[in-house]
Amino acid sequence: MPEMDGYEATHELRRREVGGRRTPVIAMTAAAMKGDFDRCIACGMDDYVSKPLRHRVLEETLERWIPALAPASHAA
Repeated sequence: MPEMDGYEATHELRRREVGGRRTPVIAMTAAAMKGDFDRCIACGMDDYVSKPLRHRVLEETLERWIPALAPASHAA
């Protein structure tokens, strides 16, 4: 991103959040090196998927953070 990277964008999003509502932030990156997941979580992201992207992994991750997307059989 030209203005800021994903870490900075997440930090700014979290700074602006008020009232208890939290926007899920899922990192998607080709930088799947040791420590990247921890760095994403430390800056306020909620989860992490790496490239090359596997459809099922993305689907499961989105279902975990956006319950309305979960199949009816998984809804609580």
